[in-house]
Order: sequence, then C-alpha cells, then structure tokens
Amino acid sequence: MSLAVLCSGQGGQNPSMFDIVEAEPDAGPLIAQASACAGFDVVAATKRTDAGPSMFDNAIAQPLICAFQDIVWSLLAPRLTAAGVSMSLCAGYSVGELASHACAGSLSSADTIALARLRAAVMDDASGTDDGLAAVRGLSRRELDALVASSGAFVAIVNGDDHFVVGGVASALDALVHSVDARGGTAQRLPVRVAAHTPLLRTAVDPFRAGLERRTWMAPTVPVVAGIDGAMVRDRALAIDALARQIAEPVRWADCMDGLVERGATTCLELGPGNALARMIRDRHPQLAARSVADFRSLGAVIAWVARADR
Repeated sequence: MSLAVLCSGQGGQNPSMFDIVEAEPDAGPLIAQASACAGFDVVAATKRTDAGPSMFDNAIAQPLICAFQDIVWSLLAPRLTAAGVSMSLCAGYSVGELASHACAGSLSSADTIALARLRAAVMDDASGTDDGLAAVRGLSRRELDALVASSGAFVAIVNGDDHFVVGGVASALDALVHSVDARGGTAQRLPVRVAAHTPLLRTAVDPFRAGLERRTWMAPTVPVVAGIDGAMVRDRALAIDALARQIAEPVRWADCMDGLVERGATTCLELGPGNALARMIRDRHPQLAARSVADFRSLGAVIAWVARADR
C-alpha cells in the first residue's frame, strides 16, 4: 500500500470537529500547545455562539485548520507506524498545503501555526470587504471561462472537469452565480471571505514569502504535492515558492489527485475537518480506498481501516 495523507482546506469547520481528538488520552498537551501558538483556544473557537470572531473568519479559520490537522496527525502517525503503515505522499488543499508540510516533517508545529496566522493576516490585508469564493459545478472549463471573463471573477481552484471554485468581489460572484444557474449548472457561495488563489490577492504573496523564508525548514520525510501544478516538493526553495504563489494563483487540485495516483498512491486518508477531499478523489479515481478521519468515531477505527486497506 502507498498511503497519501490529505490536509483539508477551509469550509469543513464544525462544532464537533475536535470530538475525535479530545477522546484521546494524549491529546490535552497537543491542544494546549496548539492553542498557545494560535493565540486562542482552538476547541472553544469551534463552539463559539456569541458575536465574536467566527471559526469561518480567516484569522481564526486558517490557524484552526492547521492546528487541527497537526494534532490529528501527531496522534495518528506513531500508531500507524506501530501498525506497520507509513505515509508515502502528502498533499493539502489551499491552506491545507501548509499543514501538509508539518505532516511531512518540513515544518515544526509552532512554525506551521505561526505561518497560518501570517497567511490569514496578509490575505485579509490584501482583500476587499466583499471578496469571496463560490463553488461551480456542471459546466465545462470552456463554458466557465466565458462566464468568468464577462463577470469579472476568476477561476481559483480546478477540482475536476466540471467542478471549480471561483473567486472575486461580491458583485462579480453574484453575476457569475446567476449566469451559471441560467446555463444549467449549479453555483453556491462558500463561507470564505477572501478571493483566495486569484490575482486579487497578489499583494499578499511577497509578505507571505518573506515569512516563509524566515522559518526553519527541514528535509521532509515524504514529498508534498504542490497545489499550483501537482509537482513533488522535496526541498525548501520549491516549498516556499509553491506556498507563496498559490495565494494568488489557481490551485490545480485535479492535477494533484492525478499526481497521487501516478506516483502509486493506493489509499488516501483525509485528516479533516470534513470529508470533501476524500469524496473528490473517490469520484475522480474510484479504484482508490479514500476516507476522512471525519468518517470515523475514533482514531482507533481510523487506524484499523488504514491497516485493512494495506492488505
């Protein structure tokens, strides 16, 4: 078996996402450390019901997601190793690509969360007050390109032949959603308040690159798939360039999924929150065994499933 670990992007946060982690006896110190690095209680942030910052606000969402994935992988990795299973590849969707470098050993937990905070801050600084993203399905790339050109939006993520995410200002997204619906496709605004992976965020690239340069990078234990082109990243310079550029360039997630298969992945485990990546890779490559941590009720069940898939 070749195990690919997938780190989710924004959108799957939910009040119960830490339940599977909190049930683990070794989780307490990891949660405390992650909360200290994030500057807020990561578990409490998912359950907040007052008018304060939401877990979908960029400044909370990005460090929260990276912290969650780092905690989950820190708990899973030694137990998978004990079961005779090791990760062969790692990939991350949008901000998940940053977390994937922590899973691969390129970055420490503290540096990963610090970089997630910086990424959120520079993206917010570069964004307008009404920027956002929308998911589009049911149209070809040629059809979508025509609508994007007329609406003023941008293709942000390519998930498949008829599955995309677009970014732009609210007026452009509203026009695009209307045009997609009129042509028989479906479009839905996403709970992300920046036009990530579009030229609207180009002023965030250099500040984030500078932050990446200041951190300590180590040799990864496995390659990380770059979101912008599906290339295998094994060194510091390529990692920094890919992470910086993807803020303002489209993520080619379909190419990443294909690259995992081409490099021998047979089993994919998404760390969550949510299970969008597992569903997408099953749709595109149904021969793969692919599930998310979010599909299980305990980490023990996750390990048992991965071990069974190894047979």
